[in-house]
Amino acid sequence: MTSTRRQRTGPRGGDTRGDILRAARESFGEKGYDTTSMRAVARAAGVDVALVSYYFGSKDQLFAATMELPVSPSELIDRAFDAGVDEAGPRLVDTFLRLWDDPETGPAFVALFRSAASHEPSREMFAESISTAIVNRYATHLPDHSTRRASLAASQLIGLAVLRYIMKLTPVVEMTRDELVADAGPTLQRYLTGPLTD
Repeated sequence: MTSTRRQRTGPRGGDTRGDILRAARESFGEKGYDTTSMRAVARAAGVDVALVSYYFGSKDQLFAATMELPVSPSELIDRAFDAGVDEAGPRLVDTFLRLWDDPETGPAFVALFRSAASHEPSREMFAESISTAIVNRYATHLPDHSTRRASLAASQLIGLAVLRYIMKLTPVVEMTRDELVADAGPTLQRYLTGPLTD
């Protein structure tokens, strides 16, 4: 039996652009940049490939659009430090996990991680986002060795994300957010305020 669903071929009402973005995030997240095609995204969104081009132009522009987030990671990081640096570790872990668990932001992170391994612009975008949104932002809140501390903290969070959301490694993937905050938060806190080697 064949489907009678018709593909949309021109600009229409509704959330066609949003449908395309959701399909693209899913495809980039599952397959990475290299093996995702505009045609496959169009098929998953139920539209003609010309409509994908109409809204986004090229595959690179489509990928860039999937990376746009509805929230500012910098603002969320600042909020995690609001009560002071001495209690920021667990709050940063909680904030980070909430971003990854959110259906509006998590798929973009997964797509960026998967694509960074084989697509140079994705790798550059990933490195820039880590440097700007995490390391530099953390450093503004830290009193000494700020870049070193911020880089170590970022490495902890990135490692956690890779194990939980990319590799889906047991038992990390099975732990609740509260368990991860309780277990990883103190380690992150040590990177932020604990002693470092000279």
